[in-house]
Amino acid sequence: MVWSGVPLGSILGPLLFLIFINDPDGAICSNVGLLKFADDTKVYGIVDNKQQGQKYGMTWILLLSWAVKWHMKFSVEKCKVVHYGRNSIGYKYSMYGRQLEEVTSEIDLGVVFSNDLKVAKQCEEAYNRANRILGLTNRRTVRFRTPTVLVSLYKSMVRPHLENCSVVWSPHYTKDKVLLERVQHRFTRMFDDLKLGLWSLEERRNRADLIEIYMIKGLSTVPWSRFFSRSVNSVTRGHNWKLVKKASRLDTRLYFFSQRSVGRWNNLMQKEVNAPSMNSFKNFLEQRRRRQMDFSWTNKSHSPIRLHELPTYDQARRTGTQG
Repeated sequence: MVWSGVPLGSILGPLLFLIFINDPDGAICSNVGLLKFADDTKVYGIVDNKQQGQKYGMTWILLLSWAVKWHMKFSVEKCKVVHYGRNSIGYKYSMYGRQLEEVTSEIDLGVVFSNDLKVAKQCEEAYNRANRILGLTNRRTVRFRTPTVLVSLYKSMVRPHLENCSVVWSPHYTKDKVLLERVQHRFTRMFDDLKLGLWSLEERRNRADLIEIYMIKGLSTVPWSRFFSRSVNSVTRGHNWKLVKKASRLDTRLYFFSQRSVGRWNNLMQKEVNAPSMNSFKNFLEQRRRRQMDFSWTNKSHSPIRLHELPTYDQARRTGTQG
């Protein structure tokens, strides 16, 4: 006899499950942050003192009571605690009488979140996954090795691993950029004197930032003010959707999505910002790159990364080379 749950492998299953677990937000976790995706639940907030830590401890008790009521159970082994910030008090949390494991990084929806907010581990994970998939496109597994077939395989099977959620973790250290570019460099070496027309991965990450801003501007339910502030300057040469780049004390903030992409967005033209559709906006970006090759580069005073001119990833990591 099944007391609770939803049917697996069905079309309505995910929707039914979301409805089934939708009630903790208001009644239980009204005073703390709560994020849910399918069966993953995350509780977050600022804990500066013991009293705040105890408040979150009470939230755990309420969540456990809710789970018991609906005949569900949290997996203690899968629950982790990550403390962010140099001044974190490292409050200890427990569940079912067992202390939750504290980790320095955790993978959430395919993205590695480290307690120092650096993306080196994410880049290594993406590099390893993409390299393994690229290794499967050898002569034993792919017999018809025409450029069209191989490029299609690369774009559909390899490159997505290097770009998944790149808006969240786009790297700014040279050693991390070099590591990712080596995968595409390995792929292009399969061809002799052939122009494939592939953008560098850094260009595509910068392009993804602009696409995300365009979506937030009119195609998303995410509030515009959550990330950006529009300029109140009456002089809006270029377009009337200029953004304000706020001061940043740390590199972590300086290279965050809402900061690193402001200058490139402000350099767009009015017709590009007001593109009637997403495809039109992408076409405008393609045309802009043809006219201005350095538009998608992070540092316009230098050419794109040339792997043969840079140290290996291990050398860059030892010397701490930054970009």
